[in-house]
Amino acid sequence: MDRNNIRLPTALLSAYEAIASVFLSATLDSDSIKLKRKHSRGSKFLTKINLTVLVVLTAIISVSSYIGTSLLQRSTSTAAKRTQHLAKISVAKSSTTTTNSINGNSFPSLAPGSLYSSAIQHENSLPGTSQWKISNAGAPGDIEGFASSTYAQIGDNLRLFVSTIAPTFQVQAFRMGWYQGKLGRLIWTSSTISGVVQPRCLITYTTNTTSCTNWQVSTAIKINSTFVPGDYLLKLVASTGPQQYIPLQVVDPNSNAAIVVDNAVTTWQAYNAYGGYSLYHGPANANSDRATKVSFDRPYSYYFGLGSGDFLGNELPLVALVEKLGLNVTYVNSIYLDLHPSLTLNHNAFVSLGHDEYYSPTMRNALQNSISQGHSILFLGANAIFRRIRLEPSPLGPDRIEVNYRIASLDPLYGKNNALVTTNWPSPPDPQDESSLTGLQYQCNPVNAPMVVVNPNSWIFAGTLARFGTTIPHLIGSEFDQYLPYAPHPSNVEILSHSPLLCRNVPYFSDMVYYSTPSGGGVFSTGTNYWVVTLQGGCPPFAGECPDPFTDQVTTNVLEAFGSGGVGYSHPSVPNANQIFYHPPFGPLTPIATTTTSSSTTTSSTTSSTTSTTMPEKATTTSQVVPPNSSVTTTAATTTTSTTNVVTTTSETITGATPSGSSPSPVG
Repeated sequence: MDRNNIRLPTALLSAYEAIASVFLSATLDSDSIKLKRKHSRGSKFLTKINLTVLVVLTAIISVSSYIGTSLLQRSTSTAAKRTQHLAKISVAKSSTTTTNSINGNSFPSLAPGSLYSSAIQHENSLPGTSQWKISNAGAPGDIEGFASSTYAQIGDNLRLFVSTIAPTFQVQAFRMGWYQGKLGRLIWTSSTISGVVQPRCLITYTTNTTSCTNWQVSTAIKINSTFVPGDYLLKLVASTGPQQYIPLQVVDPNSNAAIVVDNAVTTWQAYNAYGGYSLYHGPANANSDRATKVSFDRPYSYYFGLGSGDFLGNELPLVALVEKLGLNVTYVNSIYLDLHPSLTLNHNAFVSLGHDEYYSPTMRNALQNSISQGHSILFLGANAIFRRIRLEPSPLGPDRIEVNYRIASLDPLYGKNNALVTTNWPSPPDPQDESSLTGLQYQCNPVNAPMVVVNPNSWIFAGTLARFGTTIPHLIGSEFDQYLPYAPHPSNVEILSHSPLLCRNVPYFSDMVYYSTPSGGGVFSTGTNYWVVTLQGGCPPFAGECPDPFTDQVTTNVLEAFGSGGVGYSHPSVPNANQIFYHPPFGPLTPIATTTTSSSTTTSSTTSSTTSTTMPEKATTTSQVVPPNSSVTTTAATTTTSTTNVVTTTSETITGATPSGSSPSPVG
């Protein structure tokens, strides 16, 4: 509690003391007069009144003193807890120790640093450029490539494998950030490199894994001190004009930045269909011939961010925002987290971005461990920690093969090591719902609906002008999460928004939540994929108006509070989730009824108004939107559909980014 909150009781106490002093003086004076008047009846009556008032005021003073003291003690206790929390982390990490190592590189343990960084502010004051953007996409196969690692650090020699029909090409390395709104700075340009058409990639048909380990090295980049740690796009530029990306994170193992941003490369790779196979489908676009293992030893598909994976839509806008704010930030990715899980303890806040679905047990345990030790997490998307994976080495290095069988009996580890069996996290043989960490459960896709605020007094909405019932158009989609009281969850979840919608013509609610932890941490979950794409800077064309001032302000509030450390003490959550779930402030949307006419029979059915594509295997939701024994029917329509949802409220609408219903990437 803020110390300013105890001023009123203290002021009242002073006033009561002053009034009591006057009455006490009047009583004494009255007694003196009464003695002179030989205790006249009137004087006796006056004395009784004054003494009665004095007793009452004394009681008021005592109560006020108790309240003021209690509030002061509570405020002092809260501040002390936060100070002790930060001091505990600092003392525990006052000396650098080795907590993890890979390939001989020790990983240090460090106390989290300050919220703002003069280095980040200086970096973003340097001249930016928009030349990082692709000006000539060419055609698939014109130029494409991948790196020997998804990340690098200063001193590394990063190998690039490039295939092109052009005679020559160059590589340009752009660090991504704010840079006066241009979002990139040119760091390095290669010399001219001879082009070559690499051989057809290898396919292991037992797992339908595409791997380009038969490609020759085209060039190498020495990562020196000019490569300021951060998110990078390596732009391949063919001499004939076409261009494509290779994404890269330049990491700093010695960073103790207040905030660490995690690029979800394991989710990118799951959707990467380069060579014909992804974890969703094979060449026939069917789930039946999908891959069960995918490799990082291949480019990202031309159709997947022009080689950048999911970076441009679901991640770059957040990167631009944190660097514009000058926050003390550093960057890692899913692979680096799996190799160095203790890194989360070096930072006050961990940021999961717009679509962060695929987690190994090591990755998940790293987040759970950080929460238990008083650190915080922002889940700025939906469908996080839904697929369980494990990572295997390839000829190019560790954690280059991503495994996801989905069906337990197909996984060779089934019955041998069930904790590593790659089903969905909520599924047997070792079910661990994501809601136990995020506070929310993945529900359905695709949707395009407004977010509806139900808890405007929360500190999270400070500066947004949001009121109860405020709607933010098109903010829910294309996947969404919901709080479910009968799924595993923390006991003190606070719902911030509760948005009615239809998905496959079934009524649901999408929730945004926050909860604090006893150790001083906090978890914030937006419950929607569209959050990051609406943030400041870098919005791709499908996003419409951008930035969205609502999401921009809310994200800033949470980043600053979480990045400062001890948010669980300064902003303890106020549980309301069960109350809102069982007694929602407004009812669910009504399914859309239509009449379908066949050759001889007219039948009534439900369908939604806008047809969209999605992954067939996601048509079945992970759990019902309604509690057991509810009378609401949840039969999905036979056609995959997306509904543009509308909710009527009594408050104003905040306008902002307007995704058209297309998602930044295929989601699920």
